[in-house]
Amino acid sequence: MEEQTVWKGSSSQVINLGTYIVCGLLGLLVIPVLIFLWRGNSPNRGLFTLIALCFLLVPTAVALSKWIVNNCRVYEVTTQRIRVTKGVLSKRTDELELYRVRDTSLVEPFLFRLFGAGNIVLATMDTSNPELVLEAIKGAASVREDLRKSVEECRDRKGTRVAEFEGPQGTS
Repeated sequence: MEEQTVWKGSSSQVINLGTYIVCGLLGLLVIPVLIFLWRGNSPNRGLFTLIALCFLLVPTAVALSKWIVNNCRVYEVTTQRIRVTKGVLSKRTDELELYRVRDTSLVEPFLFRLFGAGNIVLATMDTSNPELVLEAIKGAASVREDLRKSVEECRDRKGTRVAEFEGPQGTS
């Protein structure tokens, strides 16, 4: 069977909401300073304005960098594997074969739920990556269900099963 994409996307920007709020508040604090400087008649008005604009530029740069980094993290679920690609200038792609997924969990923090997002947590049999989290995924419940179905289909094709063993029972 040829590999097909089941779902592909990035984390919701709600993951950076706290950063965006702090940067926005810092930016808003600079505006009254700029107004005060432009109303005054100080000989150093140009220098103070430049400094205030720099204070406006820093939170903007921080928010923009968070946005870019988040958009450059791409999750792709196919019928055979999960790919996670990260990086802005240099990229790294990690893959997890679907038959190695042991269990899936859906974690929906309150703030994420307000924006229709959630985290999909995958417990895996992969030694280098025993837990994989797909963060702030829009429509996480349906993506998790599609992922679960793909995992089962992949196991059926490969003829693999996950065996769960209980430890030895203690005697009392």
